[in-house]
Amino acid sequence: MARQGSSEKTEKASEKKRRDARREGQVLKSAEVNTAFCAAVMFSLLLLLWPSLTEKLAALCRDYLSESTVLGLGGLSDGLFRNMLGRAFSDMGSILLPVLAAAMLSGLAVNLLQVGFLFTTKPLSPKLGRISPIQGLSRIFSVRTLAELVKSVLKITVLGWIAYSDYRKLMEGFPGYMGLDVGAALLRIMDAALALALKMALVFAVIAAGDYLFQWRRYEKDLRMTKQEKKDEEEEEELDAQMKSRIRQKMRRISASRALTAVRTADFVLTNPTHYAVALKYDAEEAGAPFVVAKGADTLALRIKERAAEHGVELVENRPLARAIYESCEVGDIIPEEFYQVVADILVAIYRKRGAV
Repeated sequence: MARQGSSEKTEKASEKKRRDARREGQVLKSAEVNTAFCAAVMFSLLLLLWPSLTEKLAALCRDYLSESTVLGLGGLSDGLFRNMLGRAFSDMGSILLPVLAAAMLSGLAVNLLQVGFLFTTKPLSPKLGRISPIQGLSRIFSVRTLAELVKSVLKITVLGWIAYSDYRKLMEGFPGYMGLDVGAALLRIMDAALALALKMALVFAVIAAGDYLFQWRRYEKDLRMTKQEKKDEEEEEELDAQMKSRIRQKMRRISASRALTAVRTADFVLTNPTHYAVALKYDAEEAGAPFVVAKGADTLALRIKERAAEHGVELVENRPLARAIYESCEVGDIIPEEFYQVVADILVAIYRKRGAV
């Protein structure tokens, strides 16, 4: 019983599990949200541009379907007809291009809003399970597939009922279009089609909200972990943290060892006197100004001072100078120009003490 309970996925996914799933291409995404958003943008733009579009479409109908145009083409050849049809499609494309471009851009935008920027080829990598007949049948007859089928049937049923209801209303008024010219009748039909499209877009928005909630619950369920997985991950993270801590300690020891070795080459060591120690050296062949050969704080500062005493390196107490150079310079850096004079005075005093000046 204990073994069975430990295999149940009852724990929420950890941040690591979520990051790993995202790298594998497993993200929270609803295709219905994409469809609803694109439809809303496209039909909203159509509604805003409708007066201008109707004028352009009416002009298009007059140019190609008016009586004078039809009678003037009594000797219409195949080449002339193809040319006329090509120009008609070109004119129609220029009218609808802004709407189609907006729909495409909105599709990209809603994908970024749902998923963010993600590029991975993991979902495309071949997996043996995908070509297994047994696993294929299990996917076909799974609860998830049944849920998707029910959702699709309900969506088609609702949208079909709305479309059929508006179609019946449109057919009731259709005989009245017989007395109108072709352009006016076409514009009335398109008005009705736009109204139907807006209504269906609203229904899509409701469907998208429900589908997003459904996809979110399924996504969270798929990412759940067993208690053992949670425990193993925590142990792995603890081991990683310990390993990183050991690496950092080793690097600090190596750095401290190098610093202590370099102290013996310094001309003097600035002290704080207890918290900071900075070993400085001046060598005209190596640099044009004094530079830092070692530095340390607290325990390392104490060891630097001890090593300096062992090798006869002068200790100079100057609290503001030691702290300023410690904070502004790294090992190997030349000291800032504003400290040149005071450091030069210290060097001159040390050289005089040694009898070098």
